[in-house]
Amino acid sequence: MNNEKISAEIVATKILLVRGRKVILDRDLAQLYGVKTKELNQAVQRNLERFPSDFMYQLTQEEVVNLKSQIVTSSWGGVRKPPRVFTEQGVAMLSGLLNSKKAIHVNIAIMRAFVNYVNCY
Repeated sequence: MNNEKISAEIVATKILLVRGRKVILDRDLAQLYGVKTKELNQAVQRNLERFPSDFMYQLTQEEVVNLKSQIVTSSWGGVRKPPRVFTEQGVAMLSGLLNSKKAIHVNIAIMRAFVNYVNCY
């Protein structure tokens, strides 16, 4: 998602309902921010104290299988560990770690999408 403006509608397509919470997968956030998933997760790993379990958590294998069956058009190739998911609060915390103009614009779109979220999986 190069330098194109990120809209709340685009972000809304990335929001999933897992464990009764609205979340976004780490790989989808990385794509929105224009970074590699590995880089995003490394930044999180270096700052784990900023991400309590209600901000970010790792999916179980069962949850991954369930999501794969729901998101049939996505590619999940090469994933060794279950992905992390971030709640609205976790995304807000990420904004402090990913300090760029793009991150600011993406975070605004994400916050708007979470507020307006209506699709449930």
